[in-house]
Amino acid sequence: MKTISIADLRHDPGPALDAVANGDTYVVTRYRRPVARLVPVDRSAPPSGREAMEILRSLAAVPGWAEELRAQRAEIDSQISDPWDPAR
Repeated sequence: MKTISIADLRHDPGPALDAVANGDTYVVTRYRRPVARLVPVDRSAPPSGREAMEILRSLAAVPGWAEELRAQRAEIDSQISDPWDPAR
């Protein structure tokens, strides 16, 4: 694990961030004492189609969720006027 001072990081963050993007980890120091850690972002794969459907089904199981969404949609729709409506 590499170390970098706050001053060095502030002066030129590019090389350290490039190294972190390539998998390195840095300990950030202030007055030679560790204060933070720069680590690569976990780039886990997005959910598969099946996992996404399971997530959506679990949301649909929340009581009142769909009704609340419909009520909000109806309220928004009632506030919008259609400029092409001949009844206007």
